[in-house]
Amino acid sequence: MKRDTRHTADETDALGWAPLRADAVRLRGVTRRGRPCELVDNSGDGLPVPELQAILEALIAQDRFGFVVVSAAGGATLDLGRPATGHVQIAAGLYRLIVHRYTARIEPF
Repeated sequence: MKRDTRHTADETDALGWAPLRADAVRLRGVTRRGRPCELVDNSGDGLPVPELQAILEALIAQDRFGFVVVSAAGGATLDLGRPATGHVQIAAGLYRLIVHRYTARIEPF
């Protein structure tokens, strides 16, 4: 039986990220502008490294790292520090993908 080691909402930080697990996998890369970036698999599911590498390469190719200027629903106020969130399917699992500045994290839902 696999023990569930996922985190509750009470254990997340200000960005909504769960604490980094001891078995988290980090893949490092370089953005198109030469800045170091990384993808962290914090799911605890042992996701295949080639699939994680493909996700990292796609994020770099799509220029998803760095500061992103976001206007909430077309408003006049810009937020430079807001993380971009979405989801990604890897094998049969669906995971939360969070990109903030130069780090992307894969978290369980």
